[in-house]
Amino acid sequence: MDWQDFVAEFSTMYYNGEILAVQQDEFTSFKQGSMSVVEAVNKFEQLGRLCPELVPNEKEKVRRMMKMFRTDISKQVSAGSSPPTLVADCISRAMRAEYWINQDKEARAQIFKAKKEEKVMEKQLQPRQNQETNLKGQTSNSNQYSKQFGRNKRKGNAMGQGQQRNYPQKKNNRGNEGNDNNYPVCAQCGRKHLGICRMGSNACYLCGKEGHYARNCTSNSQNQNPQYQNRSTNRQLHAVQAKIEVQSPRLY
Repeated sequence: MDWQDFVAEFSTMYYNGEILAVQQDEFTSFKQGSMSVVEAVNKFEQLGRLCPELVPNEKEKVRRMMKMFRTDISKQVSAGSSPPTLVADCISRAMRAEYWINQDKEARAQIFKAKKEEKVMEKQLQPRQNQETNLKGQTSNSNQYSKQFGRNKRKGNAMGQGQQRNYPQKKNNRGNEGNDNNYPVCAQCGRKHLGICRMGSNACYLCGKEGHYARNCTSNSQNQNPQYQNRSTNRQLHAVQAKIEVQSPRLY
């Protein structure tokens, strides 16, 4: 038996064609996935030794290794004007790219963690802030109401208006109800009224008699009240006394 016949017999006995095809498929479809660069390279070398015909030289091995790495690592390894041509250079570049990618992921994870903690703190403080905001809003509304109420009150007092109330209309002394806007305008005094105008005369505006004013007229129902007459008399006495004191002041 020569050497070729021996190799053929040996391969038939110890190398199954179906098993060899399965190993070749596993080698060609192998990807890094979640493994590190070192773990992926070790697995790649192990599968490559079982399928030496698929990686006959250094260039083909580097090409298959670049397809085996993740996309983010392969981009950084093949970047530049001089891509790697040796297996050792390809592996060293892949390890450096993996290091910086992991550093970037850790920095992003810390930023995300800080934002998450900040949101948790905001949720915890939100009820307290809402309570303080409601208290401030109630206080400001009460202060604003007090200021507005005081301003309106002062404004009303300054203008002599104050709060107006709607009272029912009473009958006037002329026996007519309602508003005097329907009366004709008097040519003598310029006001609206009925009857004879007594402007410029000494006659009473109520009864038309001379010698007294309307406030002292006996035809007025209020002036017939003894209490009202006494009050009016007291006012007249005080007015006369004040006039005498002004004309002839006392000597102390």
